[in-house]
Amino acid sequence: MDLQPYDSGVSPYTAGLTCRCPRCGRGKLFNGFLTVAPSCTACGLDYSFDDSGDGPVVFIILAAGALVVGLALWVELTWQPPFWVHALLWTPLVLIATLGLLRPLKATLIALQYAKRAQEGRLDKGER
Repeated sequence: MDLQPYDSGVSPYTAGLTCRCPRCGRGKLFNGFLTVAPSCTACGLDYSFDDSGDGPVVFIILAAGALVVGLALWVELTWQPPFWVHALLWTPLVLIATLGLLRPLKATLIALQYAKRAQEGRLDKGER
């Protein structure tokens, strides 16, 4: 089994952050906000290998949660504002941090799956 990554000449990070095809870097990866297109419009790559699952959401929730909770604690301990100020401060930050990062992070994980030839795990039964 060859575990070498595909050498498409496109960085999976560049393709992911720009939400472009991991093979050619030109075609769009998404049809909607998070709906992956069936294939690349530029090179025809079939996107059926996509299996990002909940990975992007978990990373974003952990990162955004740590950021917002840390900042909210700091603001509370420093100025002790009323709760409505916290709602005004943190609601937009949570929405921007989660929704703003979700699409590029999902695209990056898909591009990394393509670059590393990630597949579903299989049991090794020792047969050669």
